[in-house]
Amino acid sequence: MSTRSVTSHRILDGKAVAARLRAELAGEVAAMRQRGTHPTVAVLLVGDDPASQVYVRNKQRACGEVGIGFRLQRLPTAATETDVLAHIRELNADRTVHGILVQLPLPRGIREAACIQAVAPEKDVDGFHPLNVGLAAQGEDAFQPCTPLGVMRLLAETGIPVAGRHAVVVGRGAVGRPLADLLVRAHATVTICHSKTRDLPTLTRQADLLFACAGVPRLIRADMVQPGAVVVDVGIHRLTDGSLCGDVDFEALRGVAGCITPVPGGVGPMTVAMLLANTVRAALRAG
Repeated sequence: MSTRSVTSHRILDGKAVAARLRAELAGEVAAMRQRGTHPTVAVLLVGDDPASQVYVRNKQRACGEVGIGFRLQRLPTAATETDVLAHIRELNADRTVHGILVQLPLPRGIREAACIQAVAPEKDVDGFHPLNVGLAAQGEDAFQPCTPLGVMRLLAETGIPVAGRHAVVVGRGAVGRPLADLLVRAHATVTICHSKTRDLPTLTRQADLLFACAGVPRLIRADMVQPGAVVVDVGIHRLTDGSLCGDVDFEALRGVAGCITPVPGGVGPMTVAMLLANTVRAALRAG
């Protein structure tokens, strides 16, 4: 079949799905608060990175919508790693805080790995702590990274089957690797591609489910996609004209992909929804 033979496509509206999930979480949080438990997340923001400030505001707004407590701790760009670790230790010891999120990236001179590892695993609602990563890889009950979790939930909520299908993940970083693991556990056959992959288009054209998380604007072109494939775009980039795009050439794929996520409004809202869900889960665990 020609790549021009598919003329209609379905938009996977992550914004709408996330709104539905937030409504469900709001009911759960209200019931928890009646029982005396107020789920609360603390966000540690170091420096004045503009993108980080936008992300934090989005998380704060989402928490307010569902009734989750939100604490923002700001540290100046000049803060040291010692300062950051001291704040994390305080939050670990605070029993009224159920989730801790260290907003990335951190300023130069502060090791992200050291800060992530300092967060108590039971409060690691980002799912980045090595203990949670290891437990998740073994199929155990553990917090998992919000973006891969959000991708899987989006597929489930929109009725897209995974089992038995060929999934190609383009990118092996903080999103690609855990996403590939989740897909394997959902019984997909998974191929992981990366910067050293030879003849990338040949592999991506084999995908029933194609996940773009390489961090390269518009990397996935129309000639790289099997007609009717499901395409999930995890990337987000701000271009010189101020517009946003993902790792997929969205307009070019409109007549090729069977289902596709938009940027923005696709995976991003699902990531935030999973952060909320992980915070509620942490509060339930804490009793």
